[in-house]
Amino acid sequence: MQTASFSTQRVDPYNPPADHVRLQQGGSITQVPWPNTGTIWVVTKHADVRTVLGDARFSSDRALPGHPMNSGGYVTGAQLKQLIEMDPPEHAQHRLRIMGEFTVKKIAAMRPRIEQIVEETIDAMLASGNEADLVEALSLPVPSMVIADLLGVPYEDHGFFQENSATFVDADTPVEGRIAAMGALKKYVGELVQSRVTAPGDDILSRQLAAGADPVELTGLGFLLLIAGHETTANMISLSVAALLDKPELLQQLRDDPSLVPGAVEELLRYFTIADVGHQRLATADIEVAGTMIHAGEAVYAFANVANRDPDVFPEPNAIDFTRGARNHLAFGFGPHQCLGQNLARLELEVVLSAVVRRLPTLRLAVPFGEIPFKEFGPNYGVYQLPVAW
Repeated sequence: MQTASFSTQRVDPYNPPADHVRLQQGGSITQVPWPNTGTIWVVTKHADVRTVLGDARFSSDRALPGHPMNSGGYVTGAQLKQLIEMDPPEHAQHRLRIMGEFTVKKIAAMRPRIEQIVEETIDAMLASGNEADLVEALSLPVPSMVIADLLGVPYEDHGFFQENSATFVDADTPVEGRIAAMGALKKYVGELVQSRVTAPGDDILSRQLAAGADPVELTGLGFLLLIAGHETTANMISLSVAALLDKPELLQQLRDDPSLVPGAVEELLRYFTIADVGHQRLATADIEVAGTMIHAGEAVYAFANVANRDPDVFPEPNAIDFTRGARNHLAFGFGPHQCLGQNLARLELEVVLSAVVRRLPTLRLAVPFGEIPFKEFGPNYGVYQLPVAW
């Protein structure tokens, strides 16, 4: 067992945390110290990460004693469990009810509305002058408005919804401000759910209530959709545009052949793999992974970020190749807890990148790439600001 722990700090904007890379180079699976459990097994190879995430015997229930994400704050019965914290059969029952909202067909039908949102957001950005912070002007507003549409947020409440969403995910906001924004959003979603009990509409909350969802449970799900679908997509928009502006040859590829955009989305998702937490599990049985026996009660951490740089699966993994065909990446996880909204995230990224390439031919960084303030620590990788000009 290694005696040194590891850091999630990213010192190179184009690479996973150096300690994650080091652990992969040291072997497929390694046991290292961990604050809550004493030790944790770190899994780094693509095939082995799939094994861990695909096996429900590696529990996602953070309320279990010994789970690596249980810091002692869970009290049985005092906290409503989220979908991402459930194990079978409970997880399958809850996920099955919501899955129909995120099918490829259902999400594809949202394309015209998402295109409208993106076009109007870019219109507003261009009308503001000849420079902007792309995070504030484009990356945050687009997913916020898309999620607002999904939840059926009335138009007159969009300002409140976007403002508090942006505050909650802004790491620069003091903790007290983020907690206040979270409270305001949870209260708002709860009131929205209650309004749909008596006056159903054409939105995901109304359909889930009709399918038998409990209003309290649905409030938690609505808030989870808001957070999971907002910050991650916003970060990917910012990182993707930053990379294209820093590497103009990549941007030119998309201008020369816009049909490459869907492949570019998959490759950028693989390359950045922005979620550095969330793939932590607790073994509930003795399970062998990569020739190593992980015993029941031991903690496991699956590193999707370095698994997506596994040279056995992705030749020249540190290069960005829009023709790679990287759909087998693990940026959305794998197995029963694979990201519910992945089809929506893909569509938003495709529409945004297509619009940026088409509508902003003179877009450029307003500061040197080295001065962009990247988020060095998790939970989700991204940038704080992205100053651009045109």
